This record gives sequence, C-alpha cells and structure tokens, in this order.
Amino acid sequence: MVLTLVGYMGAGKSTIGKKLAQELNIQFVDLDEFIEEKEQQPIPILFKEKGEIYFRKKENQYLKIFFQKHEKAILSTGGGTPVFYNNMELINQNSFSVYLRANPQQLAQRIFPKIKERPLVAHLSEEDLPEFIAKHLFERSVFYEKAKLTIATDHQSPDEIVGEILQAFKNHQNQP
Repeated sequence: MVLTLVGYMGAGKSTIGKKLAQELNIQFVDLDEFIEEKEQQPIPILFKEKGEIYFRKKENQYLKIFFQKHEKAILSTGGGTPVFYNNMELINQNSFSVYLRANPQQLAQRIFPKIKERPLVAHLSEEDLPEFIAKHLFERSVFYEKAKLTIATDHQSPDEIVGEILQAFKNHQNQP
C-alpha cells in the first residue's frame, strides 16, 4: 500500500517520508520531483512559463499516474496538492494519508532559513511570514484534515513522528 504525506511546506514531509521509506524498505517519491522529471523542468520554471493552472492540471495527471504505477511507496506531496481538483479524494482512495500538522510559528522557523527557495513566500519578511502562513494554513487545512491520520508535529522528534505513523499504518493494514 502507498502511504501519502500531506501538509504545509516545512511540515517535514520529505524528512519523515525518507525515514518511513527506510524503515519500511520501500521507495520514497517526492511528487514535485516526479513532476519535474516527467516535465523535464523545475517547478518554479513551469509556474513562471506556463502558469499555475497548467501546473495544477499536470500535478493532478501525474498523481493519477503515480497511483497507477506504484503499489508500495511513500509519497510526499506538494503543500498545495490536496487543495486542487479531486486530489485529496484520489489520495484517500489510493493510499493511507497522513497530515503532518505544525503551527504557523514552527513552520515559519523551518521555512525562513531557505525562504528564497520557496517561490510562494520568497517575497515575505521574517515578520510577515507567520501571518501569511497562518492565513494560508487556514484556507488549506480543510483539505489537509481529510487525511486518514493527523499528526501534530510541533513537539515531537522525527523518530517519534515516524513511530506514530508506522503504528497507525500497521493497524490500518491489519484491518479486514
């Protein structure tokens, strides 16, 4: 079965995803990297040259392709993936979904050191970042919270988060 991680940028999807893949000895796939490989262009360039609507259509197509081709994997989605089209429904139908929830202050602390690598927030100051994240998170959380499992990550180490996910994932797989 596929295990899919959703959540805001900086929530730890890649870090946790790689650790889960290592623990379960299965492939880790970052959806953004999967799209970049298929499109042969970095996502910021796709956004700039073809626009967000084009990107979101491609993201939806590649999400479907991913689920058709992978029976076992850890998938890390982009922060916006669950919000568009029927992506969250697709994720829940084809995988065990986990929302990595973190508060805006924590996310801002994680994001700010590499803010220039994040086109969505690159223009923001350190003071404005938490408020922007809080508003954006408020809009997106309704989609994130459709995940089968929500993990509050603020006061847990990556290993604790991985342990909690593995336990829930094993319980889910053992259900009839």
